[in-house]
Amino acid sequence: MVDIRPFKAITYTAKAGALQDLITQPYDKIDQAMQREYYAKSAYNYCRLILPIEENKYEAARQRIQNWLLEGILAKDMEPAFFISRQEFTHAGRRLSRTGIIAALRLYPYEEKTVFPHEITYGEPKADRLNMLRATQKNLEPIFLIYSDPENTTTQFFAEATKTPPTMDVEDSLGVKHTLWKITNPESIKRLKKALADKKLVITDGHHRYESAIAYRDEMRSQGTGTKDSAFNFHMAYLVPVQDQGLVILPTHRLLRNYALTSDTLMTLKRFFTITEIQPTAEDIATFLAAHKNENALAVYDGAKAHGITLKNEAEAAALLNANCQKETCLIDVVILHDMIFKHVMKISALKMDENIIYAETIQNAMAKVDSKQANIAFLVNPIKPEAVWHIAQNGWRLPEKSTNFHPKPVSGLMMMDISPNEKL
Repeated sequence: MVDIRPFKAITYTAKAGALQDLITQPYDKIDQAMQREYYAKSAYNYCRLILPIEENKYEAARQRIQNWLLEGILAKDMEPAFFISRQEFTHAGRRLSRTGIIAALRLYPYEEKTVFPHEITYGEPKADRLNMLRATQKNLEPIFLIYSDPENTTTQFFAEATKTPPTMDVEDSLGVKHTLWKITNPESIKRLKKALADKKLVITDGHHRYESAIAYRDEMRSQGTGTKDSAFNFHMAYLVPVQDQGLVILPTHRLLRNYALTSDTLMTLKRFFTITEIQPTAEDIATFLAAHKNENALAVYDGAKAHGITLKNEAEAAALLNANCQKETCLIDVVILHDMIFKHVMKISALKMDENIIYAETIQNAMAKVDSKQANIAFLVNPIKPEAVWHIAQNGWRLPEKSTNFHPKPVSGLMMMDISPNEKL
């Protein structure tokens, strides 16, 4: 049973300045250059909360929130609300939109089979976000989840609600327009709660924050404070139907640093794959991947040559993959890359992020990293379909890290949620 509740959002006031100078990409998408740019935009830019540049970033974030509330830079709503959130953006030459609901979602451990992960997580990012929760007692960014709505129950509600004037709209630095509608009507709130009550939810973005929030909730419970209605039992969440045509996933390409694409490797690959030499340009690689998007295929670039790789035998591949995973679920390109090519063909037992493996979001960027000797080999992949992510998670299996890149990201800075010990929902 999914429990979503309206909450009293904390938002910027007019005193903070223009909203486009305050919002940011999610904290884990902000590099050092972006961090400096955000700081230069405004003394109240949201980066100063989610990723402070100061050495003690947790204390800096805590003090800023406290001060900005006192100064009237931030203000807390008087009544709880749901928010309908729409992103409008251009992808592959088409103008698309994606609509969902922002709500306080009760935290469910994975074993309860209500919220499902789809990717592997790591201890360091979880420790970082747990420390931020302890310091600020706020959900600074929403977790992004999907659910299935084949009857279009919520979609119909969104269509009705978005006919009214929006509460907030802003365009981010990537050209994505973000629009919010506030829902406070008790009947509308009741309708949305009922529509989501029997759903299963899959995390698309925010695995580390979700798991950190559960750890924080358990810490608070262990202190004997709060009730089942305490806000720390919930997390601010952005929930989108998996059927939404604007639900786009971009690929994340893999680059190896300490390994080479040898003639022996290519010979071994030919046992399992059809190997085709292609022109070593981003355009030709993209053309190959697009032409094989309905097959198990990828491309590889080593700085001199590029090859297209297409799986020959599904049954043979499935036998080499995780024995506990169904064939139709496991035969995903990134899984084939990690479990067949890396482990079986190249004999790589483990890969450490940044040390052995790095990532790139575009073919051009991946090739540039190889050309500049930041990596030796780039493996280029097609994106996973949202439906595949849904089925993988429902089967209780996790993809390799950074297998999905849902686009666009929910922008940070539109609102935060108070999870202080005395806050109730």
